[in-house]
Amino acid sequence: MSLRAIAWDVDGTLIDSEPLHLRALLTVAAKHGADLSDLPDEHFIGLGLDGVWQEIGGRFPASLGFDAWIAAINGDYVAQRDSLPVPPETPALVARIAAAGLVQVAVSNSHRCIVDANLDVLGIGDHLAFSLSLDDVPVGKPDPTPYRLAAERLGLTPGDVLVVEDSASGLASARAAGCITAGLAADHRTWPQADHTIRRLAEIPGLLAALGVDLLDQQHHRERNSSHDLH
Repeated sequence: MSLRAIAWDVDGTLIDSEPLHLRALLTVAAKHGADLSDLPDEHFIGLGLDGVWQEIGGRFPASLGFDAWIAAINGDYVAQRDSLPVPPETPALVARIAAAGLVQVAVSNSHRCIVDANLDVLGIGDHLAFSLSLDDVPVGKPDPTPYRLAAERLGLTPGDVLVVEDSASGLASARAAGCITAGLAADHRTWPQADHTIRRLAEIPGLLAALGVDLLDQQHHRERNSSHDLH
């Protein structure tokens, strides 16, 4: 095994975006007179917008089509992105990994506008080689296509890529693509379908070390090479 890159899921992994997604959904529902009061907030956790629409689309006016509904929800989310909580350790971790020379990408099941808003709030875009959104792939997670495409764009085999995910669909996508998987479980859950389970992103450096990648050693190696290039 030769770990060469990290592919991050975004929503729920790098940023706690679920409350804002829910708020945007409820705001759009209220604007269009769709009553969702009988459904608990937890009802929508883990559901993509396609799945949400299948469950509640009939509660919205017939004049509001699926595409317009998604655009309204995404627009409200983007407008409120500054309310997203950003734990300082997350961008610091991404910056540390970048400084060590390990390539990083983001692979999300959200639309491009949401991905860009999240990465902007996190301030980590410059540390990523690229990001893939739902708009950039023919089919999203749990299909393996997003992570296969990410590996192809990096010029790597999927087994060279560590994927960090917080959902069953994301882990299924990564495993089917052939990537190494780390399941983020902040509670007492385990991810039996993942190669590794972590409780916090702060555990990533330790996991990398266990996989043969010492961030400190890599950074020192890069600094030595940069110093030699100057002479």
